[in-house]
Amino acid sequence: MQSAPIDRRAIPPHAIESKWQAADGHQLRRIDWPGEDGGVRGSILFLPGRGDFYEKYLESLEQWHRDGWRVTAADWRGQAGSGRLGNDDTTGHVEDFADWVADLEHFWTEWVKTTPGPHVLAAHSMGGHIVMRALVDGAVSPDAVFLSAPMLGMSGPPLPLPMLHSVARVMTMVGEPTRPAWKWSEKPGEVPAHRRELLTHDDERYEDELWWREQRPELVMGPGSWGWVERAYASTRVIEADGAMEKVNVPVLIISTTNDKLVSHPAVRKAAQRLPKGELAEFGDESHHEILREVPAVRDKAMAAIREFLDRVVPAQK
Repeated sequence: MQSAPIDRRAIPPHAIESKWQAADGHQLRRIDWPGEDGGVRGSILFLPGRGDFYEKYLESLEQWHRDGWRVTAADWRGQAGSGRLGNDDTTGHVEDFADWVADLEHFWTEWVKTTPGPHVLAAHSMGGHIVMRALVDGAVSPDAVFLSAPMLGMSGPPLPLPMLHSVARVMTMVGEPTRPAWKWSEKPGEVPAHRRELLTHDDERYEDELWWREQRPELVMGPGSWGWVERAYASTRVIEADGAMEKVNVPVLIISTTNDKLVSHPAVRKAAQRLPKGELAEFGDESHHEILREVPAVRDKAMAAIREFLDRVVPAQK
């Protein structure tokens, strides 16, 4: 019997939206798909990227659920439905990426107690950076990890990381660290004209995001702050330190594209080589940054790579 089509513009009736409380009391948003009757394949925790929200990934989350996984996704502190940390409603700011790592550690510790294993940690873009930082810091211990276009380095001037970090540090000193680091559009809250060309070739999936922004205005976020940029570089230096990724003894699949204009594909490729159990599924011009929201030919290939990886490293129990 063929499964019903997945509606990317509706919360599935069996998925439950709720709030969870971080260690300091901050309220963050989450969504959970309970396991199917008759046994569960395991549990996947998925975390989105900068300025993202879990509604953008309903298609993938529902697909993993139909494959037998118990699925959870959550917003990061300071974006989407989890409040703001800056001086306005659209600029993405954080005091330190370590705060996000602490939130993930707190959530992970409670989540694994209430969900069946094996436990898989997954993320996109900035979420992938925070997951890698958490792995390097020893804050989480998943059975497997898969990352979509992780922000292990930012696309930009080909300058040494310490130099880029120094420039960003100066920018946090000459003005408010909470001010936007780049221009979003002429009109606050308006999506930039060329943004689509950075994210996906699939017009319909891109329009899904805009639809959710209209339906739930609290999800809208624009540029990151200079404080975010400086802390991103600082955290990248932690990840890139000698021996950091080499001690991550967990199977990690990284899905990336050489055509990415937002994160550094060379940094991703290097990370896959440094990780003791790292693997790389590489795309080219056929994919932009949001590989899990690409045209079917690309997305299906990425989802198949994830399925094959999980079946191999955390096989279903017979």
